[in-house]
Amino acid sequence: MDTLTVNCNVLNMTDEQFFQLCQANSDLRFERNANGEMVIMSPTGGETSNRNASITAQLWLWNQQYQLGQIFDSSGGFKLRNGADRSPDAAWVCNQKWEQLTAAEKQRFLPFAPDFVIELLSPTDSLPKTQTKMQEYIENGTQLGWLINRKARQVEIYRQDQSVEVLDNPETLFGEMLLPQFKLELAAIW
Repeated sequence: MDTLTVNCNVLNMTDEQFFQLCQANSDLRFERNANGEMVIMSPTGGETSNRNASITAQLWLWNQQYQLGQIFDSSGGFKLRNGADRSPDAAWVCNQKWEQLTAAEKQRFLPFAPDFVIELLSPTDSLPKTQTKMQEYIENGTQLGWLINRKARQVEIYRQDQSVEVLDNPETLFGEMLLPQFKLELAAIW
């Protein structure tokens, strides 16, 4: 099943109403774009879910060692500056941003873009739409993003104020200055 985009502008859904809709329908995965359109995504298949788990696990293990931030899986929501509500497949937020949140804010969609995101293109995802989403993260404050395209065995690297870098069939990805010593092994992802 492909994603379904529903124009909800006529509902004038507030952030609170959107949050409550997501909570009341936890079996579904919702995002909302900057235009107020709701994107309903089906659950992933077993293979994609397995690869997503590997990505999140590798990121989590690195963070356990270095304790530089907080890790979020694909069910974590982020409220971007442009009004979009997004849930990347894996995300990381530095401790400084996390610690500035109130206890109540930590229970809601986080009110900023993650510092680092990973999107794993699933068989039902549109590459152009996912590329647009990656650019949206960068435009809203994400510093580093990786779009992993298993079918093409390519990774697109998104950075602030730089052109997208495309890597063909890399064995590993490195977290650069943002995530020192982080290395994503792609053998488990391909």
